Amino acid sequence: MTNGGIDYTRIGLKVGLEVHQQLETQIKLFCHCKPELFIEEPEITFLRRLRPTQSELGQIDPAAYFEFQKGVKILYEADRYTACLVEMDEEPPHPLNMKAVEIALTVALMMNANPVDEIHVMRKTVIDGSNTTGFQRTCIIALNGQIKVGEKTVPIQHISLEEDAARKTGEEGTTIRYRLDRLGIPLIEIATAPVINTPKEAGEVALAIGKILRATKRVKRGLGTIRQDLNVSISGGALTEIKGVQELELIPLVVEYEVQRQLNLMKISEELEKAGATPETLKEEFFDVTEVFRQTACKVIRKALEKGHVVLAVKLPNFGGFLKRELMPGIRLGTEMADRARFWGRVGGIFHTDELPAYGITAQEVEALRKAVGAQEKDAVVFVADGRENAEDALRAVLERAREAIRGVPEETRAANPDGTTRYMRPRPGAARMYPETDIPPIQVTEELINRIRQSLPELPEQRLERLMREYALNQKLAKQIMDSEYTELFETIVKESQVTPTTIAVFLTETMKALKRDRIPVEKVPETKIREIFKALGAGEITKEALPDIVAWLSKNEDKTVKEAVESLGLKTLTREELEKIIDGIIAKNKDLIEKSGAKAFSIIMGMVMKEVRGRANAETVSELIKQRLVKKA
Repeated sequence: MTNGGIDYTRIGLKVGLEVHQQLETQIKLFCHCKPELFIEEPEITFLRRLRPTQSELGQIDPAAYFEFQKGVKILYEADRYTACLVEMDEEPPHPLNMKAVEIALTVALMMNANPVDEIHVMRKTVIDGSNTTGFQRTCIIALNGQIKVGEKTVPIQHISLEEDAARKTGEEGTTIRYRLDRLGIPLIEIATAPVINTPKEAGEVALAIGKILRATKRVKRGLGTIRQDLNVSISGGALTEIKGVQELELIPLVVEYEVQRQLNLMKISEELEKAGATPETLKEEFFDVTEVFRQTACKVIRKALEKGHVVLAVKLPNFGGFLKRELMPGIRLGTEMADRARFWGRVGGIFHTDELPAYGITAQEVEALRKAVGAQEKDAVVFVADGRENAEDALRAVLERAREAIRGVPEETRAANPDGTTRYMRPRPGAARMYPETDIPPIQVTEELINRIRQSLPELPEQRLERLMREYALNQKLAKQIMDSEYTELFETIVKESQVTPTTIAVFLTETMKALKRDRIPVEKVPETKIREIFKALGAGEITKEALPDIVAWLSKNEDKTVKEAVESLGLKTLTREELEKIIDGIIAKNKDLIEKSGAKAFSIIMGMVMKEVRGRANAETVSELIKQRLVKKA
């Protein structure tokens, strides 16, 4: 299959998905704290610095060492309602939450997976500060499942249960702030085999998994409760792990961009080789070029020099012009070097000659820089203004990324950006990352437990689709749209508690909500409780269906306000019949001549005028009926 000229079969695209979804339980995975987020000021704070340790094999995980190199401190924030001594790593974990285990087993059976005989909790090294222990607790629940997506059978490698991480709330210098409320919330992880072969298929598989999860009615909803990780590779490229794709719609785009990035890196590698670039020519020789920029007009460099910092440079032989080569929208090879420099060198960024003169740096300064490092026309020069140690570490990272560019595509972990592009996050984790959890004994999965869960499995998505069409008289297109949305449960709840037709509800929750998202309205900030209130008001005749988009848009920007306050603020209270008749009569009286001249077109003209006047305060059907009555009388 092709997209944008790329033949994904020919390039050997392979994608594996890891879907992480928070479970709806009363307590966390390893303690009795509430699995909720708090927004008030923290009651408890404490400061720590995490350090990597050797595994039982005497190895240090490279990703863990990478995080340690940043030299950061972690400020943890907590309240007594959502965190306890377990989250603070001052008390051993409590027994595994069996309700969470049952939900995970339910999902496993729905995916035809084989539950394990015994659950063993493991520790997975995590040293970015998101866990106070320096590891995440995780356990395999089932293996070797499968789901059907269209005509394709997608193997499910494993279904696991793990604790969610603390959430990052800020960063000041080398201190990162994390809240412990999210830490320990039960999280199910579903990993597919790398059998996905197109970006579109990646989106379809993620959607199919999401439908099964929602069918259990025991998963959390809303922004941040589900995250997708992607493992992407192509022939001649490298396995890249992309973390934290939150929007389902972004998955195909993320895959497209990663393929584009790897193809461009492979092309750059070939061209660098032709240009004569080799890893051996990239020498760790740093030049102090502070004097070149002593009188510079560049604000960034001047600020660094005022702090007593230095400007160090490194020559990249035969790299001239390559650093500005685009890998995917807005991301260049120089951008990737800058990402490495920021993480490994703790600097704000880098400068390179492919983008100069600019930023207040003159052509004369560039020429002096080239002379100082002995750069030829076909060479690139990268330089950093910071403390000497940081600058040297940053330039070492740049050199390493340059060597990787010559070799081709590096294996690495990247983070997803909101626009579908990605950025360097850390090296790929090694085998030393996982080891046994000694504080929790193994848990037997009995036949009795499996049989009990099997007897009460929820309906599968295809069964629900048929029921939605049958029970609510939805056409297949609308029923599919509801199934593909995140509002399936909400739809059925609203139908039961309001007097609004199922079709009206379904259209709003799918088509209207999508349109609002396209208009950059943050609809995810409007909780389901308020959406239910809106439809109750609609069913009671207090508002019209035309008012729904405006009310949702207003509530998304006024999160602490009620539906009633939204209606009052927007002036969208439904007009009485008498008020509506008065407005229509007034418009008809003012446009007598126009009505006489327009003949058959008079109705649509008056309809447009009235709807503009009463927008959101009257139903179009009622307006149409009243106008027709009056025009018939006049005729």
